[in-house]
Amino acid sequence: MEKKKVCILGGSGFVGRHLCAALARGRHRIRVLTRRRETVRDLLVFPTLELVETDVHLGSELGVHFQDCDVVVNLVGILNEGSSEAEQFESAHAALATKVAEACRSSRVPRLLHMSALNATPDAPSKYLRSKAKGEDAAHRAAAAGLAVTSFQPSVIFGFDDSFFNRFAHLLTISPWFFPLACPDSRFAPVYVEDVVRAFLKSLDDKSSHGKRYQLCGPRTYTLLELVEYTARVAGIRRSVVELGEDLSKLQALALEQLPGKPFSYDNYLSLQVDSACDCNGLVKLGIAPTSIESIVPGYLGKENKTGRYENLRSSAGRT
Repeated sequence: MEKKKVCILGGSGFVGRHLCAALARGRHRIRVLTRRRETVRDLLVFPTLELVETDVHLGSELGVHFQDCDVVVNLVGILNEGSSEAEQFESAHAALATKVAEACRSSRVPRLLHMSALNATPDAPSKYLRSKAKGEDAAHRAAAAGLAVTSFQPSVIFGFDDSFFNRFAHLLTISPWFFPLACPDSRFAPVYVEDVVRAFLKSLDDKSSHGKRYQLCGPRTYTLLELVEYTARVAGIRRSVVELGEDLSKLQALALEQLPGKPFSYDNYLSLQVDSACDCNGLVKLGIAPTSIESIVPGYLGKENKTGRYENLRSSAGRT
């Protein structure tokens, strides 16, 4: 593969860190745009990575930092809204995607890879999914101006530093005797973070992927109840999982969204009303064999910490 210069928005997040590691292994040059450089200095373990402190919501700034880049990757996403303008779904997902596409065109960047979400449609039940759909459509509209765009729609993503299995393991640990579970029948096809990264990498030079929207899923679909019970079993946590009906699920969401960090919100509840499973798995189309949770999750569940993450990043970058 030809060595490229890749500018990443959202490079300090879960998928971003894994993508940076893979690009560094391939000796690609990486530019990560971040609002607070000091908080993500651990990314500098990657020898070909440059950290740039900037506000990605300023379109004029984007154009400057996209100069001389071969590819832009937009991984920015939030699961819940916060108090600032940047922490609103419309701003983070829709408006930013439009600014990124415009900056790519003005800076003559030829390639844009965009992270969307499974079930992101204009008529989706949640603000999260509707805003993701707007952002994805904004990215693809830029193709009319000659920009080669590919978007990815993953189900829930898992890996050693995920916020899915690790979060449920933590919640199960602090729950006394039983664990009340909202929306237990919601369905997911968890996809391994390294498979998602492989999809991005394969699309860098693949002209057949231009204009495509790839759904990304693991090899099997599970109910949320099955995934939580699996988490408890693998982590060795004995808890009785209590399935909540529709009304109690809504009440739990409305209550928990008032807590710091919003462990579960009403908008999350609305997102769970549609199954997060693929109609056509893009991993298979890209020649990637989907990885099962059973082959990965037992190796990390309940064991991750900051030191471990740092050592994993150093190892991924080829440093000792």
